[in-house]
Amino acid sequence: MQATSITTPTDATTGPEGKAAEQLRGKLHQLWAEVADGWGAHAEHVDRRSSDLTGTMLARAALAPGDRVLELACGPGGAGLAAAHRVAPGGEIVLSDIAAEMTQIAATRAQALGLTNVSTRVLDLEGIDEPDSSYDVVLCREGLMLVPDPARAAREIRRVLRPGGRVALAVWGPRERNPWLTVMFDAVSAQLGCPVPPDGIPGPFSLQDADQLAALLAHAGLSDVNVSEAPVPLHARSFEEWWTARCALAGPLTKILAAVPDEARAAIETRAREATQTYATADGFEFPGVALIATTTR
Repeated sequence: MQATSITTPTDATTGPEGKAAEQLRGKLHQLWAEVADGWGAHAEHVDRRSSDLTGTMLARAALAPGDRVLELACGPGGAGLAAAHRVAPGGEIVLSDIAAEMTQIAATRAQALGLTNVSTRVLDLEGIDEPDSSYDVVLCREGLMLVPDPARAAREIRRVLRPGGRVALAVWGPRERNPWLTVMFDAVSAQLGCPVPPDGIPGPFSLQDADQLAALLAHAGLSDVNVSEAPVPLHARSFEEWWTARCALAGPLTKILAAVPDEARAAIETRAREATQTYATADGFEFPGVALIATTTR
């Protein structure tokens, strides 16, 4: 399973704004490479939590034997790995991410599962280094909202789809309905006096509006756009289980927490512990969560 080198999006603007945008992309690419180990360590947790969401995405993508499928922003590859048996025999799954460290984790997991129809590539959502009309299906679970220019990414998705090809993607829904993550964001913001994610960084709720997401895909030239909600609750057996996973998986927040002094980090943890008591039960913690699933065709 070989990963190719990344290419820079070809339609980047020039001048100060264009340079700033490319600098931001470079920082984000480095960030996801640096947190890949945490995603690898918690890959099973992520897949268990998202299993129903993934199943709905794959069902709506109508995968069939012989399909060539691209998973974008794959992280440890959960959605694509779950799809592998659905396209056999004759089909292929390409797991891709901006970070080679992520695709290596995905490749290792695919090998451990004995999946011979899975390969990996390092690809940028905003500049997919693949030929036009080269895939039957594109999947993207919780990745589109994290790129600086999701409209460009949507156009790229359309470009690499064959005529009649299908897309199934998921992003996080409204911020206020996902306290499993916002509790931590709020604790960090209150302690440090700064917004989380930092200004200018695309965050998990940047595409939280269903109408906005549908319009973005339609404007990219995709057809039959459908956006619906899907519950994605989170169960944690203890506060420590919730806290450890969130610290490892929260992208920019992971970097912030690693950089603050021990005293500030302890204060953030205390704030979060107090806020999570709303969701405490006899069996641990039950956090509500909601995602948006979008399906569309070329």
